[in-house]
Amino acid sequence: MAITNCLNFGNPRKPSVFYQLKEAIAGMGEACRALETPVTGGNVSLYNESPGGAVYPTPVVGMVGLIESIDHITRSTFRDAGDTILLLGESREELGGSEYLAAIHGLVAGAPPACDLAAERSAIDAVLEGIRSGVVASAHDVSDGGLAVAVAECCIAVEGAETGANIDLGDSAATSFRGALFGESQARFVVSSDDPAAVELIAGKHGVAVRRLGTVTTADEGFVVRAYGRTIETDIETLSSAWHDAIPDIMAGPAAVFEPAPAGV
Repeated sequence: MAITNCLNFGNPRKPSVFYQLKEAIAGMGEACRALETPVTGGNVSLYNESPGGAVYPTPVVGMVGLIESIDHITRSTFRDAGDTILLLGESREELGGSEYLAAIHGLVAGAPPACDLAAERSAIDAVLEGIRSGVVASAHDVSDGGLAVAVAECCIAVEGAETGANIDLGDSAATSFRGALFGESQARFVVSSDDPAAVELIAGKHGVAVRRLGTVTTADEGFVVRAYGRTIETDIETLSSAWHDAIPDIMAGPAAVFEPAPAGV
């Protein structure tokens, strides 16, 4: 229905920082017009710098919506083993500015994913129609970390109610192995459904690409991802611990141990 914002930047008297601030505001304006969400207010936090330089440009958006029926409350977590997992939206080789580059390679670099506001609006409309039609059991956006992280979050976000997943991302010319798992292409949603054909029909109506990825399984069956002839498999307890215990582990200091990424990923 509407948004508010907080714009966190360095010293706006510096031309490069002023440019960041100006472009962030322009981008939010474009998105708000496309999504028909007025800006009700906001604030700024400027001059965030140290001798090492300014903070990364960090516009923060808070959005409010209205759920008109309690029946439409749809969580991001998978619900029932046996449901089909689907991806709405298109995946591309877009690793620039990604969590993958930062976490695995220590790089903050590259062009960010392309932003197609018309595609974003269409994907949102398709997900909402699926929810209101009762054929979408769960829905989660694909953002930081890419598709593999989004699916993992759908399995583990609620402690005590974890599920598993068995998915196959195939072998697409549009992405590499890393791009398929961790690329952060926009306008994508992971949904689960016991009626995937109905979801595909709704997606087609809105002109949104849709693809069946696999199946929701039980937590005991673990997390399995296949792509490009390779398989990554782990247990749900490991994923859940890594996700829920991340901040306590970091705060524990140098004694905390983090496992490196598997060779070749």
